[in-house]
Amino acid sequence: MLSARLPPLLSLDLRAPHQHLIRVRLRFQPRHHRLELRLPGWTPGSYLIRDYVRTLEGLEVWQGARQRDSQRLAPATWLLRLSSLDPLEVRYAIQASDLTVRTCHLNSDHAFLALAGVALEIEGERWRPHELELRLPPGWEAFLPLPRVGEDRWRAETFDALIDSPVEAGPHPVHDFQVAGVDHRWVSWGGDPPAEDPAWLTDVERVCLACCRLLGEERPPGDPFLFVLHLLEEGYGGLEHNHAAVLQFSRGRLASPEGRRKLLGLVAHEYLHQWNVRRLRPVELTPVDYGLPVPVPTLWFAEGVTSYYDLLLPGSCGLCGEADTLAALSEDLSRYLLCPGRAVQSLRDSSLEAWVKLYRQDAYSSGSQVSYYLKGAVLALVLDLHLRRRGSALSLVARELWRRFGRWEAGYREDDLLAIFTEQAEDLSTLLPQWLRRTEDPDMKSYLADVGLELRADYASRPAAGWQLDPSSEAGVRLKGVARRGAAENAGLEVGDELLALNRQRVRRPAEVDALLGRAGADPSGLPFQVLFARQGLVRETTLIPDPPAIERWRLLPLPQASPAALERRRQWLELVP
Repeated sequence: MLSARLPPLLSLDLRAPHQHLIRVRLRFQPRHHRLELRLPGWTPGSYLIRDYVRTLEGLEVWQGARQRDSQRLAPATWLLRLSSLDPLEVRYAIQASDLTVRTCHLNSDHAFLALAGVALEIEGERWRPHELELRLPPGWEAFLPLPRVGEDRWRAETFDALIDSPVEAGPHPVHDFQVAGVDHRWVSWGGDPPAEDPAWLTDVERVCLACCRLLGEERPPGDPFLFVLHLLEEGYGGLEHNHAAVLQFSRGRLASPEGRRKLLGLVAHEYLHQWNVRRLRPVELTPVDYGLPVPVPTLWFAEGVTSYYDLLLPGSCGLCGEADTLAALSEDLSRYLLCPGRAVQSLRDSSLEAWVKLYRQDAYSSGSQVSYYLKGAVLALVLDLHLRRRGSALSLVARELWRRFGRWEAGYREDDLLAIFTEQAEDLSTLLPQWLRRTEDPDMKSYLADVGLELRADYASRPAAGWQLDPSSEAGVRLKGVARRGAAENAGLEVGDELLALNRQRVRRPAEVDALLGRAGADPSGLPFQVLFARQGLVRETTLIPDPPAIERWRLLPLPQASPAALERRRQWLELVP
């Protein structure tokens, strides 16, 4: 008779938080004499190989009182050859000093663990239950979206469910509430919005219910659900999970009405991901390969559509006015229209190249690429207004995708996406591939006019030098960016050059450079500029011929003569009426 095998147990000791080290013991009974252990290289929702193994140290394998050898097949993969199948214990430590939503951070105040950077995958055990044990400092409590099976132990049905469970721990305030009868929990570190703002949890509930309505569902799929908020001096970001969302936000910014609305938008974004991305996911991520980057042509829908709706959802449930929603849309449209990279990289390519571009920005990125979050949100706006011309709406496409693919967690293909859009508007069979594969902008002017809006440009007050100055440089005035085909590039200037003088006038601060450009705008006799600059310790000179003043920002404004029909279409659109 075979004895029952216990599930692998991942034991994490956090009791020396000042050392910023997670001490790990992974106990399991091997099934085979030859097996591999592998640490994931990335975490779903953040499409970059992060090489979590760089934080791992001191891996040892023990079988009883005897240490066993392991062979490193790759930086994050170990091979074990065993003479017996007696239980094993793998010991190692993880350096936890990186405070993001996708990494691990441990100090005397709290612990946050993204378990993709902690848990080794045991060959052959991915789809079997795993257990997690946490050993905490006195007075700390652990918060994670897994069922508890003991005082300090939790159970995950699979390895995937384990690493999809963020862990927050500390002496934190906690607040319980419900959304459509589903238990929710709010945990904060660095502040306590529910205690400081009596309406906070009610407003979060309203946003969550608006997400349910958008997808045509009475209840959210994540049951129960955990919100973890890190309030920081500076920061913004989030990461979605099946039963949780981790958020980071600026404490000072939250104090303003605009900041409060922005955080509610972030709540909406990560909560909506329960449907779009987590369960309604591209086929390329079904299942996830934790070791390799997999190009996903539909990331624009997964993230861009979600980004579009996070702008509208707070207003759709009455938490801000029309002017606030239009201001948020205006900010995104302006950022998009001022991004020169949109004329270089298509939206589909932006999705496919996420692994090597979006998360690896450099001084020239804005001139060669565009974010699939940003351009995806702009295309979502265009698609929504286009579909509304045809008596449909983007939300109806999302609901149909959810009905056919998301409820069953069956991955959709790019062709599936195109087919459902075409069912709602036949001309999208031609238009949508063009908008995805080409770099030309859709006719936003006519779509915005449908809802009584227009974009107006505000121009700068000085000529365009085609450079971006580094405000943080302590060593003179340095170029942080150089616009492609702009005046600075034409003058032969490069990122990192130090400006010494313009027309023989010494410059030491960016404000002095801006002032000289401003005077040239008022009196063109000062043009062109003779630029004295230093590069790699050598002083050089060039001639800069500035371009005319450039557009500084775009504003989304109501059309003064909008018809009653356009105003009604705007109301339905902003209220997310299908």
